[in-house]
Amino acid sequence: MTHVTDSRAETVSPDKDTDDLDEEVPTGPVQDDRFGDITVLLNDEEGWVEVLGDAIPPATVDRAPEAGTENHVPIGTRDGDHLTMTVDGEPVALVPGKGKLSRRSYAVDVTRDGVVYRLVPDSIAGSRLLKDGQHLGDFSSDGDGRVLAEWKEGAEVSPADASVGYALAAAFGTGGQPMWMMAIEAAAELLPG
Repeated sequence: MTHVTDSRAETVSPDKDTDDLDEEVPTGPVQDDRFGDITVLLNDEEGWVEVLGDAIPPATVDRAPEAGTENHVPIGTRDGDHLTMTVDGEPVALVPGKGKLSRRSYAVDVTRDGVVYRLVPDSIAGSRLLKDGQHLGDFSSDGDGRVLAEWKEGAEVSPADASVGYALAAAFGTGGQPMWMMAIEAAAELLPG
């Protein structure tokens, strides 16, 4: 496998000891039901994600070096001014939500060739991928580069759709607490003792 994001070129052979790769290579590729083996590379220190697979176009998300980082965001920031994304080598518009109180504030939007994608939390652990408002599938990722996707039965999912979904789930994580739970936690923080 070749890592081709920008100037970062690295060849990883199957027999190479992956201990040296730490944050870049999760434990092997994910077996996607529709698209076969998909590899998600996440380097949270340098701030990049790359999604690769034989049946999908490559996708990348990159954080600018000058961006401030937040530990709870796998890519390090939700500031769209400091993030770029490509699918099949072509830039796409990436607009992450600010990530405040509501689950919707954690939504991430991508526009590619006039198609609007949205990854939005719909449970504590998961997020749904929408394409022009249509539900394509559900993603889960704890922010460690491991991403699971479950495609909605009957949904027409293209290889590029899969690339976008995996890249967004890896870069921003999935899921979110409901507002009422966040309010209780905030109130508990204010109590003495």
